[in-house]
Amino acid sequence: MFLIDRQNKKAISLEKMSFSDLELSERYDLQEWIADNPKILGEDLLIIQKEFNGFSETNERLDLLALDENGKLVVIENKLDDSGKDVVWQALKYASYCATLTKSEITEIYQRYLTDGNAQEKLSNFYKQDYESIRLNSVEGDQRIILVAANFRKEVMSTVLWLRNYHGVDITCIKVTPYKDGDKLYLDTEQIIPIQDIGDYQIRLTAKKQEETISSNEEVARHKNRYKFWEKALPILRAKTGIYNNVSPTKDNWLTGASGLAELLSIQLYEWMEHEQRYI
Repeated sequence: MFLIDRQNKKAISLEKMSFSDLELSERYDLQEWIADNPKILGEDLLIIQKEFNGFSETNERLDLLALDENGKLVVIENKLDDSGKDVVWQALKYASYCATLTKSEITEIYQRYLTDGNAQEKLSNFYKQDYESIRLNSVEGDQRIILVAANFRKEVMSTVLWLRNYHGVDITCIKVTPYKDGDKLYLDTEQIIPIQDIGDYQIRLTAKKQEETISSNEEVARHKNRYKFWEKALPILRAKTGIYNNVSPTKDNWLTGASGLAELLSIQLYEWMEHEQRYI
């Protein structure tokens, strides 16, 4: 990072520091900066709790819990100079714990966080609509995760990319770097996953993969059902018509090896049963 001296046309390099060298802490410094101004993370977020530990049968607590502009819960996990190797697993656990939180529970959590004011009113102001119309955490399994650290281990980045690209988990990695200029301290933030310029492309690619997977699974199910149908239908057709003796069950919705009225009727029967979904 550089400090620009416009008058003398100079770019003055600022000193890159580590959080440990500056004797800064994860809980009392970085966490407080984000809570005070969530735009550090590159978007409008509403922080609704710090050190949230409202999980039954566990003493675990997440660093920051927030809501985004779409009403999704956002789990924010902060690390300092190193992400650690278990940060993804830790954040996934917290997201799963939050998956069942209802609108009223989220409002109560936010109310406990506030030092003054009414949670419902503040939610209405944030979303610019009546509280009754606001939808919060409406889709189970649709929570978001933001990981914040000065450096991310390769195994962490690999896991995040795998979860994003192949399983549709919304995880963002934000790299934070402190810089010093005399007594002044600066904080630089950079979204490294997903890369901001191709974030929309990655989202579309993930959605396409999910759609293809669903389509493929549906096709496999249809093939299994068709095979089961012909297994039951062929013995009946053989007994009634005396043909189809050399025809085997198939995954298709048509038969080969025989022709005539009986085959036409069997195909029509299959198509009707497939439409009505009455076959096994």
